[in-house]
Amino acid sequence: MNQIIQILNVRRGDLWVALLQHLQISLVSLLLAMLIAMPLAFWATKHKKAAEFLLQLTSILQTIPSLALLGLLIPLVGIGTVPAVIALVVYALLPIFQNTYVGLTGIDPALEEAANAFGMSRLQKLTKVELPLAMPTIISGIRTALVLIIGTATMAALIGAGGLGSFILLGIDRNNTALIIIGAVCSGLLAITLSALIKWLEHASIRTTLGVFGVCLLFLVGSGVYQTINSQTETVTIAGKLGAEPEILINMYKELIEDGDKHVKVTLKPNFGKTTFLFSALKNDKIDIYPEFTGTVLETLAKKPVTTTNLTEKQTYQQARAVLAKQDNLTLLKPMAYDNTYALAVKASFMKKHQLKTISDLANIQNQLKGGMTMEFIDRGDGFKGIKKRYRINFPVKSMEPALRYQAIEQGKVNIVDAYSTDSELRQYHLNILKDDKHNFPIYQGAPLMRSDFAKRHPQIVASLNKLAGRITEKEMQEMNYEVNVKNADPSQVAHKYLVRHHLIKEN
Repeated sequence: MNQIIQILNVRRGDLWVALLQHLQISLVSLLLAMLIAMPLAFWATKHKKAAEFLLQLTSILQTIPSLALLGLLIPLVGIGTVPAVIALVVYALLPIFQNTYVGLTGIDPALEEAANAFGMSRLQKLTKVELPLAMPTIISGIRTALVLIIGTATMAALIGAGGLGSFILLGIDRNNTALIIIGAVCSGLLAITLSALIKWLEHASIRTTLGVFGVCLLFLVGSGVYQTINSQTETVTIAGKLGAEPEILINMYKELIEDGDKHVKVTLKPNFGKTTFLFSALKNDKIDIYPEFTGTVLETLAKKPVTTTNLTEKQTYQQARAVLAKQDNLTLLKPMAYDNTYALAVKASFMKKHQLKTISDLANIQNQLKGGMTMEFIDRGDGFKGIKKRYRINFPVKSMEPALRYQAIEQGKVNIVDAYSTDSELRQYHLNILKDDKHNFPIYQGAPLMRSDFAKRHPQIVASLNKLAGRITEKEMQEMNYEVNVKNADPSQVAHKYLVRHHLIKEN
């Protein structure tokens, strides 16, 4: 409980922003789903065959896994709020359409005949007879859709749309239960509150119901106008991947840029998502800068295969810079000193027991190995695939989320994991890295990545960020990650202390 209170105090502003984002995404998705599903249901009451088809179609759409749907939408509409809203609308169609259709077709035929006898028009009959009678059933469908939307909207954080899911994903990444609880509880409370409001509308008049939805619409329009007005001031948007290290780095970028030019306003988007999401956002002008690694450029972002074996740090950077400039018109600034490369790690006691020093030594005990590794590492050519090919080693491996693999080795469920050389968990769980004696892993030096036109327009920003070139050792980065992940320090404070200590900025 103390940890939860501490995080709420430190991240109170972030929580309000995430809550507002979650509310906006949820209400926009609900209103759009209603605008699509309800008119279709009204029309379908007179077209029975079409109604059956629409019910089947909306049922099929709801069975599509959310991650798969987001993955399908990203190439079409990019990342951020738009694909998140489209996915949520898709999931909300079934309960709204089904309940509206059932509510309207379940009305006593005698009442329909009476309305006709009074000479009511189709619109009069709908608004004065059918809708009031069907309203409890329709509202029930809207409530179901809303709860579904709010729960599923936590996935929006995976594609940079923000929301309360950012707290949950951050908690999973840092093995911080308090962050997960805060995100989950706030999402649950939001669902309960809005569900209770809609429940109250079941027996309210049509005018009251329309009034409530009108207020919601005004809220969305107002917040959209406010954001548009704010966005007219030129800002620099810096995003980071999920985890402590990217968040520390983007806070350093922010301070260096604002220290170099007092008129520049920097907006941070921490825990934005995976590499491909950030890369797409940068190319599509959704963000301006994010920290990338030289090895990732050559192994993941290069469209044509690039040989990274035995390249020096300088050669790796030069190749990465050339690939990005030619392929995507992007500029990779000068890299920092540390090499955050992939590694295989085991417990110190396991290493001593089997007299391990290098990855090659694993060949003698591969029948005793049980691996826990990230899905990305298992699938990468410079990851487990490369290990098997280059070292002729193979052993069973389970795919796990980054934080979970460290818990698994601590609990003895696995005895070898993949790691980054600057991971704080190496120190936290007393793990040792095996030497990559056959050079399977390329060099991963971090550097700011931006569009080339942005770099040309902002030479002062380039100069400010280049102050980090050749700085930050692996030991320093691991220690900073440890402060954030284990000691629960604020990433912005950790970044500030480093910059001040190394005289890159002056203490305020």
